[in-house]
Amino acid sequence: MKRKLAAILLATSVGIGAVTVPSQAQVFGGGIVFDPTNYAQNLLTAARALQQVNNQILSLQNEANMLLNMGKDLSSLSTSELSTMISGLTGISTLMDEGRGIAFNVEATTAAWKSLYPGSYPVGTATATFATNAQSRWQQAMDAFQQALQVQAQIVQNVQSDSTTLTSLVNASQGAVGNLQATQATNQLLALSTKQQLQLQNLMAAQYRASALEAARNAESEAAAQSEFSTFLGSSRAYTSH
Repeated sequence: MKRKLAAILLATSVGIGAVTVPSQAQVFGGGIVFDPTNYAQNLLTAARALQQVNNQILSLQNEANMLLNMGKDLSSLSTSELSTMISGLTGISTLMDEGRGIAFNVEATTAAWKSLYPGSYPVGTATATFATNAQSRWQQAMDAFQQALQVQAQIVQNVQSDSTTLTSLVNASQGAVGNLQATQATNQLLALSTKQQLQLQNLMAAQYRASALEAARNAESEAAAQSEFSTFLGSSRAYTSH
């Protein structure tokens, strides 16, 4: 009976060993089993997992760079020359408003024109009236020329300042880190160009005003001289022969 039981146990142990150890596996001391096929599969799985991790890291880096670029695109320009431009235009506007005589106002111009440039005078107008009006017209012409010179001087000063402003804006445009900064720099450059055009318009208005007043003064002097001459001659009946 004991011999039969031992034979059964021996057969069972041999069967178990044949099932658990693969044909390519190697059995080492201490019961350690090494399966090269299983090891290769595990190594391949680990490599694929590492590749996935690397891909995720690269994706996160790309997203970080994208957010950084978006931040740069939305970054505002630190340089603003708008206050300097407005200050220059304000100086010219003040000079234009300070013009004496006929102002740059339609109603005021019309009223002054009717008073000092009537174009004709009734016979018998006093000499003192001609002299007073002529003096007023001369003063207005002189004021207009003075204003034109002042506007010219102010514009020259502004142009000197504009050269510094232009340099600052060009440098800011070239050093822009994003679309917003580039757009803001471009807008300020356009504003500088608009300012210079407005300066020229004011200068032309001042110069044309001075020229127009001088031409009107000469024409009015001729009209006044003709009226004075008519007053001097009087009626033709005063010189009838006896």
